Amino acid sequence: MDRVVATNRRARYEYEILQTYDAGLVLAGAEVKSLRAGRASLGEAYGAPEGGEIFLYNFHITRYDKSPAFHLDPRRPRKLLLSRAEINRIARAISQKGVTLVPLKVYFSGGYAKVEIALARGKKKYDKRDKIREKDETIQDSRAVTDKDEPRGRRRR
Repeated sequence: MDRVVATNRRARYEYEILQTYDAGLVLAGAEVKSLRAGRASLGEAYGAPEGGEIFLYNFHITRYDKSPAFHLDPRRPRKLLLSRAEINRIARAISQKGVTLVPLKVYFSGGYAKVEIALARGKKKYDKRDKIREKDETIQDSRAVTDKDEPRGRRRR
């Protein structure tokens, strides 16, 4: 059973998700303990290929309080573990204009830290407005249905 540690809630709002991948995450020192405590932020994180590998940048893992004096930079680049075919596919896709690699969530699966990354294309402002409008309409429709079902006057408890 997977245990989600951190999610990037803005990613699905800001980007159109094209394809997702699950990747292992290379961590060092007490970063695993800090992750298990839920002290991580994906807000500004992004992925990029470098030297035939994929790295995750700006992924903030807060320093673990009880660790010894050996401290790592909380925003250091972290290597993602993917197959060679997946790395090549991602690198080819990122080379296209407007496509980027964004992390969606970090979770533990079978004791290992994993990150769900997605190839994504940025949404335009009008796309975001349309999405908000659709969401508001569905909420209003569901409210209208529940209001019809309830009798007028005092509510029974």
